Amino acid sequence: MPSNGPLADLRVVDLSTVLAGPGCARHLGDFGADVIKVERPGTGDTARDMGWRDPNDDVALFWKIAGRNKRTVVLDLKTPGGVDALRRLLDTADVLIENFRPGKLEALGLAPDVLLSTNPRLVITRVTGFGQTGPYASRPGFATLAEAMSGFAGVNGEPDGPPLLPPIALTDEVTAIVAAFATMVAVHSGVGQVVDVNLLESMLHLMGPLLSAHALTGYLQPRLGSGIPYSVPRNTYRCADDSWVAISTTAESVAQRFLALVGAPDDPRFAGFAGRVEHREEIDRLVAEWVGRRTRDEVLAETERAEVAAAPVYSMADVVVDPHLAARGAIVEVGGVPMQDVIARLSATPGGVRFAARALGADNDEVLGELGGFEPGR
Repeated sequence: MPSNGPLADLRVVDLSTVLAGPGCARHLGDFGADVIKVERPGTGDTARDMGWRDPNDDVALFWKIAGRNKRTVVLDLKTPGGVDALRRLLDTADVLIENFRPGKLEALGLAPDVLLSTNPRLVITRVTGFGQTGPYASRPGFATLAEAMSGFAGVNGEPDGPPLLPPIALTDEVTAIVAAFATMVAVHSGVGQVVDVNLLESMLHLMGPLLSAHALTGYLQPRLGSGIPYSVPRNTYRCADDSWVAISTTAESVAQRFLALVGAPDDPRFAGFAGRVEHREEIDRLVAEWVGRRTRDEVLAETERAEVAAAPVYSMADVVVDPHLAARGAIVEVGGVPMQDVIARLSATPGGVRFAARALGADNDEVLGELGGFEPGR
């Protein structure tokens, strides 16, 4: 399906696998880029066989999201013909996205300087675990390692519990957005070049000022469960009906309105962020008791009247029926599968999901036919 999106003039070759690199290509495809997914013979991208499957056709849901808005071709890069076809395809492209270990692209005879010699405008986005340089560059690039080494797992968890890893593909999804942003910066520059994106540094940016705080003051953030060190109360609380709410008071006026609501108005100990942080346990106890005497609907009604930031803690069953998300069209159905719509709204040149993920090699004849003279398996 042809695109009229804002990136319709870009051709992107997606040579990456699993989530971070393919996610980058998916974001570009969502905004109209002609994304050509290149896969190995036989099984294709690992995401085709990972995680939950659509009961209607037994296709992995990870693939249905990561593969949307992409044409798919199969090339055997272990053969000279497959490498030659890829090289010719890259000569027609604006962007290459790959996530081989550093050195693998070069081993195929497709080093950046080789590709740029025949296509000077090509942006080569390289997504790895630790980057193209440095002593860890050759290590396997799994998200779990980045979550541990960025400091994220170390601050995540209950105070007396172990460090916790996220139960979702957080690093891959974050890195996909970082890579898409960096790729478009490079495209906008008009200069063909290498974009070096990695999982570890993408996660490190999520840690905010914690790095600076330690370097300047020696501060190391402890694990606080759902709390944060600079704002109290901020936590999740159990309601009388066994549902949960999340409450945040990261503004002085909101904090004071909420403390008055729970029965602690004008307490000088709780004035200012520092005072509330000092009395974290007492405040959390007051809030937990107040919430625990009410149902979730009652908590949300009273906090809304008091203009306090509170929200229900949703499961996916709640997400898919939320009226606000429905009104905004945040969830679309593609090929019979509900999934997230494009990541941002553009008023004049919006993106969109044009077509669902394709079968392995579905577009070989169309895409490779444009190159001329390609013989599979040569």
